[in-house]
Amino acid sequence: MGNFKMQNKRIENIIEELKDQYLEQDRYNRPWIIGYSGGKDSTVLLTLVWLAIENLKENGYSLKRNVYVVCNDTMVENPVIEEYLSIVLNKIQMAAKEQHLPITVATTMPELEDSFWCCVIGKGYPVPNNSFRFCTEKMKIKPTSKFITDQVDADGEAIVLVGTRLTESQQRERSIRRHEIKGHRLSKHPLNPNTYTYAPIKELLLEEVWGIINTIPSPWGFDNKILYQIYKDASSDDYECPDVVTDETHKACGQSRFGCWICTVVKEDKSMSSLINNGVEWMKPLLEFRDRLVENRNVSELRCSTRRNGQKAIDNTGHNLGNYTMEYRIQLLRELLTVQKETQEYRSSIDLITNQELIAIQVIWYRDGNFTTTVNDIYNEVYGYNIPNTNIGLQERLLLEKACSETPQHYQLIQELLALQKNKVLLMRKYGLATDLETRLGTFVKEDNQ
Repeated sequence: MGNFKMQNKRIENIIEELKDQYLEQDRYNRPWIIGYSGGKDSTVLLTLVWLAIENLKENGYSLKRNVYVVCNDTMVENPVIEEYLSIVLNKIQMAAKEQHLPITVATTMPELEDSFWCCVIGKGYPVPNNSFRFCTEKMKIKPTSKFITDQVDADGEAIVLVGTRLTESQQRERSIRRHEIKGHRLSKHPLNPNTYTYAPIKELLLEEVWGIINTIPSPWGFDNKILYQIYKDASSDDYECPDVVTDETHKACGQSRFGCWICTVVKEDKSMSSLINNGVEWMKPLLEFRDRLVENRNVSELRCSTRRNGQKAIDNTGHNLGNYTMEYRIQLLRELLTVQKETQEYRSSIDLITNQELIAIQVIWYRDGNFTTTVNDIYNEVYGYNIPNTNIGLQERLLLEKACSETPQHYQLIQELLALQKNKVLLMRKYGLATDLETRLGTFVKEDNQ
């Protein structure tokens, strides 16, 4: 296992504690759920859990408790990390099967309507900042909570293993301390009932984390040098990096955080800037687009005077604080698809927005009364395609056109109402169709009477 592990009694103690906790007799045989991001801390957590379970198996113990390695895909992950994660998760799944360990990989994703692009380009939510962080709730907490709840329904209770450490930040330390049950390893989960959290590596120092990654071979057969190199390339603050004196090649490597490539909560995305400076130049258009989103967030001309619920949203100076205007949403989609096309010239496998999200955005735009510029139009414009954009078949359109020959505005109205009805079924939340139709008819009557 390497000299580092043998010399560090605390790491040995963590593995022993994990073995003891795994074997604990409980009524529900509660499954373990490991939140796995692919970063250094969750990698170390999974490594030690794996070694503990592996040791139990070698010593003849029955492995009755299931372990779920759960990765949350926000759909806007840093593409470098997304590619790395895809490879690692596949390795974990295959190795667990080959080694006959009760470890299963699962990936959670936000509901389509809650995805970043459906919220921003579809509904016109202003991009997140410190006071408006819809992304955390919709894209991370809800999908993971649903997975946990599903396991609780099946097994009665569940234990979530987290890779947080006390030395990571004061805020995280306060959070861990706040939910701890004194004298017990397990803590009450702050959100999910019948769920507990367990932080086995909370006492580890950063140097120890990197020591484990650099000296203990990955139990699932992955080359940890790849993870080390990603952190090294993404580090713009080497003065914070520990020197793990186990190998001369293990120089200062940084403790950068990876998240969404589009994150607008941070003032500056240092990790993406550093990746670009270290040779990942194809990410430059992504960073520039992200910076434009930050720059234009509070421009009054790009925001409506009301929120989506119709509530007035203007401050004392007359500055608009509502959702983005339809014109700006159209502009954002055009820019995003342009960036995607540029990126695909270097990495053809990368999609910054999914086809499902494009369809959902079109549905939302119909609901918001935009029937002129369609998602299809913008896609064709950017990619140079000529995909037909029809909502009903040719024969039906010819009959409808003939019936409305004297009142062409009625033809357009019926097309719009059919578009609302047809596209409504594509989303999970199907409420509001009657309201949408009534709203569009009301608008038409007002326009007709003017």
